[in-house]
Amino acid sequence: MLYGAECWPTKRRHVQQLSVAEMRMLRWFCGHTRRDRVRNEVIWDRVGVAPIEEKLTQHRLRWFGHVQRRPPEAPVHNGVLERVDNVKRGRGRPKLTWDESVKRDLKDWNISKEIALDRSAWRLAINVPEP
Repeated sequence: MLYGAECWPTKRRHVQQLSVAEMRMLRWFCGHTRRDRVRNEVIWDRVGVAPIEEKLTQHRLRWFGHVQRRPPEAPVHNGVLERVDNVKRGRGRPKLTWDESVKRDLKDWNISKEIALDRSAWRLAINVPEP
């Protein structure tokens, strides 16, 4: 069983809250307020940081690569990659699982999961460069 923050998928609401808090700190760091009407992209370029949503995706994919490279009998590998499919889910929209969020990230970034077995190629594939 995983106990780190990587085991739960990130909700869009939480990503939005993180990006708002980050922009507030970056504006404060640059000496601007919202009243100055400086665009976020200008502040990101001035400070030299990537958007926090891309960084969260990078960290999630980095953990996925770590889990993929583990031996199949490892507890982390068993707990994450082998899910029981016969569990009855409740009514309504199904909860977003970690596996589904990783699949979505891989599809969005156009990366195959076989690259994860080569650590150096995987790090190059998931790297988010700082501007």
